[in-house]
Amino acid sequence: MQNFALTWTDLDGTPRASAVAYDKKTAQQRQDELVTAKASGIQIVPVRPGQLPAPKAPVGSC
Repeated sequence: MQNFALTWTDLDGTPRASAVAYDKKTAQQRQDELVTAKASGIQIVPVRPGQLPAPKAPVGSC
């Protein structure tokens, strides 16, 4: 079974990443919740068991 995680940026500009892995359907439901919360840059990314993505640096922070 493929696992998925999410990365996004909060409304206040803080980059975030999910702390848990989801199945595809649940990841899409979480994405819908983040859209409702007005998060931006939401991505569903495939992950391996035991691995999770790091939050992405805000644009222009380098």
